[in-house]
Amino acid sequence: MSAKPAPKPSVTAQPWARLGRYTAARIGLGRAGASVPTTAHLAFQQAHAEARDAVHTPLDAEALLAGLRALGEAPLQVHSQADHRARYLQRPDLGRALDAASAALLDAQAAPQTDDAPDLAFVLADGLSALALQRQALPLFAALRERLLAEGGWHWAPPVLAVQARVAIGDEIGARLKARCVVVLIGERPGLSAPDSLGIYFSWAPRVGLVDAERNCISNVRPEGLPPPAAAAKLHALLREARRRQLSGVALKDEQDERALAPAEPAALMRLLTG
Repeated sequence: MSAKPAPKPSVTAQPWARLGRYTAARIGLGRAGASVPTTAHLAFQQAHAEARDAVHTPLDAEALLAGLRALGEAPLQVHSQADHRARYLQRPDLGRALDAASAALLDAQAAPQTDDAPDLAFVLADGLSALALQRQALPLFAALRERLLAEGGWHWAPPVLAVQARVAIGDEIGARLKARCVVVLIGERPGLSAPDSLGIYFSWAPRVGLVDAERNCISNVRPEGLPPPAAAAKLHALLREARRRQLSGVALKDEQDERALAPAEPAALMRLLTG
């Protein structure tokens, strides 16, 4: 009797699957017949569930406030006009403005004289991923704070923790605190491989009604993306230039040498791409 032919593998592999070690993106998944393999399909469903959880999981405000106090700060907590998560998701405009009690709190904290105004106001906002703020905000803030203290000449207002907040709430907070520049650390919209990605937005001369072109953004702050220490270095360099030139937004370009940040592995990547 002739030997039976070996059964074909149930999953057809793809040659670029090895690139998966360098990225969380879904590449080289292979196929099972005309479909995605079961393992990849289940992983996608899990990632989707994690992204949904990141949007709806409430912020542990007390833990963040305690972490800021441990750094020697005296943080404040404020709330947007969105009184609960469902309204926050349905009404983005309400997340961009402070409620009356929060506005009064910040007005009471504002510097009495323009000469006493802080250089910076820091806003830690839950955004669309409280998980991102919970994981990345303190390491980033601590690294940036260390750089600012080492350089000297920087004065900042008490950090503000904003709940049910959108990016633009930082403009009102900065304006009420009379800060020269506002820096917003906010949970970004979760991706299917990044439920905990933090975004940084900063604006010179913050005011209500500021447009996006007047802000600078640093995105994907997380260990698997732009690690917090590297993000702090990039942000520090941009803040120094913003203060020197008295501006932010499209007129302020990131001219930092990316080679100074954590390098990728271009040689290894090229070997994989070329076989």
